[in-house]
Amino acid sequence: MKDGEATDSNPPNPWKIATVHRVEELKSFLRLLPVWAAGILLVTANSHSGSFNTQQAWTMKRHLSNSFQIPPASMSVFGILTGMIGLVLYERLFVPFVRRFTGTPAGITYLQRMGIGLIFNILTSIVSALVEKKRRTVAEHHNLLDNPKATVPISVFWLVPQLSLHGISEIFMTVGQLEFLYDQSPESMRSIALGLFWIANSMGNYLGTFMVSLVHKYTGHKKNWLPDRNLNRGKLDYYYWLVTGIQLVNFVYFVICAWFYNYKPLEEDMEADFKASEDGAAGNGEVELGTTEKVYNC
Repeated sequence: MKDGEATDSNPPNPWKIATVHRVEELKSFLRLLPVWAAGILLVTANSHSGSFNTQQAWTMKRHLSNSFQIPPASMSVFGILTGMIGLVLYERLFVPFVRRFTGTPAGITYLQRMGIGLIFNILTSIVSALVEKKRRTVAEHHNLLDNPKATVPISVFWLVPQLSLHGISEIFMTVGQLEFLYDQSPESMRSIALGLFWIANSMGNYLGTFMVSLVHKYTGHKKNWLPDRNLNRGKLDYYYWLVTGIQLVNFVYFVICAWFYNYKPLEEDMEADFKASEDGAAGNGEVELGTTEKVYNC
């Protein structure tokens, strides 16, 4: 506070001063942003996977019987089921088992959970590229490259591994990111921190659309990686390899951010330190203000 404000009877202007607690809250919030940004490219990589998986399923053998075949868009249920079952197994089996070795209540830290999710997402892109290469090879072997309406004699269940890996990635990365933003953000800013999660989703989807537009523009009309009418003549596996490379760069960035990130101290520890300082001051016949009562000049 400026000279004279301490003895002034009027209340201080809240726009000119801020408590240490408020400043530390803002600093804690800003520390989240580099880690939060890693989730943007994760959404970018998966923004069009659903539509591409549906396109692939349309061309593959989907009959379970002579009169019934699997709807292409329903293949996403495998990723959803993997996520639902995986969450139960994670909480009931994985966390109690790992907790014995790490001593962490959650089994592993939030950043470790997010890192594992990024690894599984990279594996998802790799498997997707290999499966698409296999599908196109079978189409070429049966001379179906120029027949987009023909059914490629390869089972649609070849798509299950990449869908399941995507579900596992969601268990670690998405849930871990939500827990990280909620726990590490200041109490008064938790709603804003959770809003960042949806902002990352929005930005990731916009970047995904921009990336697909660039692929359409620079791969040409004759050798377009992502053709609209004939997927057999495309190079969808090249797109998946491009996504894999982006995810590898994103993973390195995340590891660097996680390495330098410092978790905020537990509130219980801060309260214990505050009580200890009060007890020490009372023993000396003095009373000290807590750290949250100090102010900065703005």
